[in-house]
Amino acid sequence: MKVGELRIDPVIDGLGRFEPTKAFRGTTPEQWAPHRDLLDEDGRLGFAMGGFLIRGPGQTTLVDLGLGPKAFLGIEGGGFLEELAALGVGPSEVTDVIFTHLHFDHIGWATTVDGQPVFPSATYRCAPADWEHFMVEHPDQEADMLAPIRDRFALWDAPGPLLPGVDTLAAPGHTPGSTVVVLSSGSERAMLLGDVAHCPVELVDDEWASLFDVDPVLAARTRVALNRELEGSDIPVAAAHFPGLRFGRLLRGEGRRRWVV
Repeated sequence: MKVGELRIDPVIDGLGRFEPTKAFRGTTPEQWAPHRDLLDEDGRLGFAMGGFLIRGPGQTTLVDLGLGPKAFLGIEGGGFLEELAALGVGPSEVTDVIFTHLHFDHIGWATTVDGQPVFPSATYRCAPADWEHFMVEHPDQEADMLAPIRDRFALWDAPGPLLPGVDTLAAPGHTPGSTVVVLSSGSERAMLLGDVAHCPVELVDDEWASLFDVDPVLAARTRVALNRELEGSDIPVAAAHFPGLRFGRLLRGEGRRRWVV
C-alpha cells in the first residue's frame, strides 16, 4: 500500500484459519451466512498475527510487533523477523515502534528471550493510558515482556501528530489506550486499526462484538463511531488480525455495508 510518500507493508508473524463459529464463540452458521464473502473457499475465517512496516523519508517505523516465537489460539508465531528481512529491513534500521495497544500478541518481538531489545535503535511508543494499565495498575506478562526496554519508551501526551505522516487517534475500549494509527501524505490517508476490530465482519455489522475487550461497552461505542466515519469514505484500512493483513475499504451497500479488498 502506498500513501503518498509512505509505503506500508504487512509483516506477518503467523497465520491461522478457523471455523467462524469457533473464532467468534456464540455465533451461529445462520449469522455468518450473510458474510460468506469474508470467509475462504473452505468456509473458514482467516486470522493473522503481525504488524505493519511504514517507510517514508527519514523513518522506518513498525506498528505492532506480533506474537513472537510462541503459539496462541493455535497460531504459531515466529515469522516476523524473516518477513521483515524479506522486505529489506534489518532490526537495527527500525527507528520507531508504535504500539496500538500493549496486549502480548502485539508486543511479542519487543525483546528477545534474554531481555535484549530486538530493535536496538528504536524508540518505543504507546498511549499513556495503556502504559498505566499494563505496566503500573495491572502488571502481568506484558509488563514482564517490556520491562527490559521500559527506559526506551516515549508516551505521547495526547492523540494527534506523532511522526511525519503518522498521527494517533484514541480508540478506547479494547484497552484503555487502544489507538488507531492514521497515515497521511498529501491528500491520501490510510488507517491501521489495531484491535478495534479483529475481523472485517465487525466493520460491516455494528452488532458484532469484538474479542478480549477490557471495556466491551466502550469498545462497541468506539467501533460504531469508527464504522460510520469509514463507511463510504474510500479510506483503506487494515488491522493486525485481518486475513493476510490485507487492506480493504468499507463501502455503502443495499441494506448493509460491504467490505472489499
